[in-house]
Parts: sequence; C-alpha cells; structure tokens
Amino acid sequence: MSSRTGRYSGYIRPFSYGIDLLIINFLSYYFLPEPLNIFSYHLFISIAWILIAWNVAFYEVFRFTTEFQILGKIVKQYVLFLIFNFAYLGYFYKFSEPSQMIKFISLSLVLVTVEKFSVYYFLRRFRVTFGGNFRRVIIVGNGKQVDQLIHFFNDNPDYGYKLIHVFDTKELKKNNFKSCFEYVTENKIDEIYCSLNSLTNNELNRFVNFTDNNLKKLKLLPDSKNVLSRNLILDYYGYIPIVSLRNIPLDKRTSQIIKRTFDIVFSLFVIIGVLSWLTPVLAIWIKLESKGPVFFKQKRNGLNYEEFYCYKFRSMRLNPIADLEQVQKNDPRITRIGAFMRKTSIDELPQFFNVLLGDMSVVGPRPHMVSHTEMYAKRVDKFMVRHFIKPGITGLAQTNGYRGEVENEKDIINRVKYDIFYLENWSILLDIKIIIMTIANAVRGEEKAY
Repeated sequence: MSSRTGRYSGYIRPFSYGIDLLIINFLSYYFLPEPLNIFSYHLFISIAWILIAWNVAFYEVFRFTTEFQILGKIVKQYVLFLIFNFAYLGYFYKFSEPSQMIKFISLSLVLVTVEKFSVYYFLRRFRVTFGGNFRRVIIVGNGKQVDQLIHFFNDNPDYGYKLIHVFDTKELKKNNFKSCFEYVTENKIDEIYCSLNSLTNNELNRFVNFTDNNLKKLKLLPDSKNVLSRNLILDYYGYIPIVSLRNIPLDKRTSQIIKRTFDIVFSLFVIIGVLSWLTPVLAIWIKLESKGPVFFKQKRNGLNYEEFYCYKFRSMRLNPIADLEQVQKNDPRITRIGAFMRKTSIDELPQFFNVLLGDMSVVGPRPHMVSHTEMYAKRVDKFMVRHFIKPGITGLAQTNGYRGEVENEKDIINRVKYDIFYLENWSILLDIKIIIMTIANAVRGEEKAY
C-alpha cells in the first residue's frame, strides 16, 4: 500500500502486534512452569491475544483517541486474556499456583502498556517536531462549534491536523461554493469539516458529491448525535463531536491486515499451483499464433487514483489502439487462443502477480484504462469513490452481470453502485462469496466474456 500524507505508516500496527506477541511469549517462558513451555500453549496465547485484540479493537488507536480510551482497551484486553488463560489451564491442567499466571499476565500487560503509550506519544511528538503524519484540513462554516474546532486544531498540533483555511459560508454562497472546491483541489486538502448549522441540505449534498468525486474526506460538525438519520460514524476531537459520512471497513488496519493476508495466501496458491505450469503452455501457444510478448501490460488507476501496470496474458495481435479502445464482441484483434482465454478469464491470471506486489486485491472494483477512468470520472457521479480501496481481479459488479465492455451509460452507473456497496459493506466472507461466484460464472460461461 502506498503511503499518503496524513496516514500512519503501514508498519506501525504490525510492529505493535509483533512486539506484544514477543512480550507475552517471552514472559510466559520465563515465569510459567515447565509443563506450559510447549509449542501448543505458546500458539494458544498468541492466537487468543490476536482474537481478543480484534474483538476489543485493541490496536484501533487513532490520532484523536484519548489516553483514557487506550487505558479502557488495555483493561478489557487484560481481563479477557486472563479468563482465556485460566480456561485453558482448567481444561488441560491441574494448575495449583494461580499467582504465577496472574503475575505473568499482569507483567505482560504492564510492558505492553509501556510499549503502546511509547508509540502513541512518539507519534504525537513526531508530528510536532518534524511535521510528519499530518492531514491538511479546512473548515466551512460559522458559529461556536466552528470556533471550538479552530482552537482544537491550533492548540493541539500533536494530533496531526494542519488547519489551512476557514471559509465563511456567506462568502462561499455568492459563487455557489466554487472557490472553496477550487481551493481544496489546488492546495491538496485532505479533509473538509462542515458545520451543519451553516449549510442547507442541498448545499451539504454539493459537498458530499464533490468529496466523493475527488477522493476527499468530508466530516461534519453536528448539533447533536441525532442530527442526521443515516448510519454515520461519530468521533470526538476532545469534547467536539465529529461525524463522518462514509463508513469504509477497509479503513481499519485490522481489516486491511486480514484482507492483505488473504490476498497473499490466495495469490501464492494460484501462482504456484496454476501459473507455474500453465504459463509455459500458454506462452508457446501465444507465440505460435502471433508475434509479440506473452504478457500484456497496461496502465490503470488503483488505490488513491495512483497508476500501476496491470498484467494479463496477451489475447490480441499487436495493435496501436490497445490502450485506447475496449475489446468489443467479435473484435478482429483477438487471436484464437485469446478468445479462449477471455471466454474462460484465464487471461486475467497474471494479475495475481499484481496482487502479490500489493497493487491489487483478489476482490475489489475492477480497474479501468487510464483514459477511460478520466472520461468516466467526468461523466459518472461518485465514480472516484471506487479508488478509496484497491482494485480487484474480480468484484461484486462483475458477478452481477457488469463485466467486460461498457456498452452504455447504465452499465458504468450500475458498476459504480455495486462497487460503492462493496467498499461500504466489505467482509472477508463477502470476498469468499464473490470468488466462488466468479469461478462458477467462469465454468458456466458468461455472455459478456469476450
């Protein structure tokens, strides 16, 4: 995953997981008696630690998370980890000295607490001293809550928010917010904070549409927790309530780790189990039928709109418009082996190398050619929302009949709707379901597979 201004390093949470697991395993080896110093127990406490941490969101610590909230997570982790360990001992052993177990777990949590707060305070100091790990923000609106948020950003640089500008809505309404949107684009603003007291529903919708189409985050200053009816995320910056309009499960680091682990395991399985022997066979066939390379690479837009090379088995004869025109039914550019590969989706298999490299995921919105992405971004509302997550080899839209050629406006609009539903409702079970449906469709054959 590419790093972005305002985001934590992708190594911080894996580092914390690794350090914490080392601590609990080392201390269990040092404090607990010989019968427990076996591989099965160390495996148990490692898995138990991870499952509990996932359940209590132990590693979900954000820049606006308070020290008190972190302590609450630590207490939950301690109590549940203690229960899990005594349950294990009660089932497998007659353990007559519970004080040793309590001492081991208590010391473990003390050291984990020191490590957790050390990272937390280091990041806050890092933002102040070096100006790194920050987000560029603007505020739109007037009123008491806006003034409080201005003071919060200015008085708390360690949270990592850099307030660039405050817009008066009375001035913005004169040009229908055009100057604000131009300012956001020109100054590379990451997040927009709007006061709901200062905007009508139609004006709020303009901000929603702009942020969705330009990969910006929109957050709101509400009157109360119930100011809007839709399912929203409520956070607190100090005592100031902040509402986020779009809930993306893959913004959570735990979800990213689960999805990335699944991607690596699944892609390695395909690369070793299928591509290792299939590639030489197809290479000979492709070369015999037409001149050119075995693989075809094409620039496409991925996470955060960044470009990457997407790999496929070459299914067409060499032609100058391969990067400009989509393949159509009975396209004369397609070779005989190419037609077979496209019909069975075998031509897509090299994209598992893209998955292994981290440019793509097994499941996600299908990436488009750069020229088509630019065209659809201008024509289709919320098209850019798809780029909040990694593109995929297959996706929810493809399993519901919207794969291949975009024949009309309805095709791309429905594809975007499915993609947005996927990114707002992601789960690993949904990924598995989509993969199964994709394999079933490939075996059964699809009308638009050409």
